[in-house]
Amino acid sequence: MKLNSISPGPGSRKTRRRVGRGASAGQGKTCGRGVKGQHARKGGYHKVGFEGGQMPLQRRLPKSGFRSQIAGSVAEVRLSELAKVAGDTVDLASLKAANVVPATALRARIVASGGIDRAVVVTGVHVTKGARAAIEAAGGRVEG
Repeated sequence: MKLNSISPGPGSRKTRRRVGRGASAGQGKTCGRGVKGQHARKGGYHKVGFEGGQMPLQRRLPKSGFRSQIAGSVAEVRLSELAKVAGDTVDLASLKAANVVPATALRARIVASGGIDRAVVVTGVHVTKGARAAIEAAGGRVEG
């Protein structure tokens, strides 16, 4: 087989439409652009989504969804990450000191992911039901 003998399979390539080559070609005179108007001209500008002055679809449909402004200030802490905290008390300051939550966090939330093997006292931090049960099973307690 030689490179000059390779050709695409039959029917895989359509022939290009040759516009403006007479009436017999099927695309003579106006070349499929219709008569006059913006779209008949070369380079006719049209804004994406513009519907000729009618209220566009993206403005007719209702808005949906939002971007939470507090999502960046609330940090999630896994139970397994509590092992990094020095001491027996876990609060926001000790979590920040252990680099478990970012320094910009305003609130923290302990979720039941992983396990805990030592007794800790959690204060001033939100704890989920499953995490609370795990902390109490390990001999710790949750205050506030």
